[in-house]
Amino acid sequence: MSTQTSAPAPAAATDERSSLLRLYLSRGVLAVAWALAFAGAHEDVDAVAITLLAVYPLIDAVSSLLDHRAAPNGPERRVIAFNGVLSTLAAVALGIAGAGGVAPVLHVFGAWAIVSGAAQVIVGLRRRGPELGKQWPTLISGGLSFLVGITYNIQAVGDNPSLDVLSVYATGGGVWFILQALLLGWKSHRLRTRTT
Repeated sequence: MSTQTSAPAPAAATDERSSLLRLYLSRGVLAVAWALAFAGAHEDVDAVAITLLAVYPLIDAVSSLLDHRAAPNGPERRVIAFNGVLSTLAAVALGIAGAGGVAPVLHVFGAWAIVSGAAQVIVGLRRRGPELGKQWPTLISGGLSFLVGITYNIQAVGDNPSLDVLSVYATGGGVWFILQALLLGWKSHRLRTRTT
């Protein structure tokens, strides 16, 4: 049995593209803003750093909720819902792990990055097509998240684990989201000029 969804009607596809463009752009800008805030606040794993650690996956959870509400019915909605729940649990786990210091935070963040990265790749693969494009930024971002999560868990058991890498991770993720939004905008513009 095929897991492909039927092609959306043109108006529905335009609405989905516009919704995703706004969502990806907002998500990207928030990730970069979070990275800047966290870069200046993580020297000690104190209340401010722990709060910021919990906020980052909550940004992803809210984004997943908005994405789930706008996405057409299909298998990708279940993956989006799963990622929203996962990100909410990651926020709680990071709040708890922060009390243990850098290594537990890296373990939790790394585990979350692995699973959410895999979910992002699945959603990107399901969204590939003529209406939403090839989804390369989403696929690359998800794949990198998966790989980086593995390295965070390796770093956590090393001699000098550091949270510096989390700002880099968030910045990279933000840039990929912004790039995906720009590509969707370009795709919308091309489709509009074709029909006029």
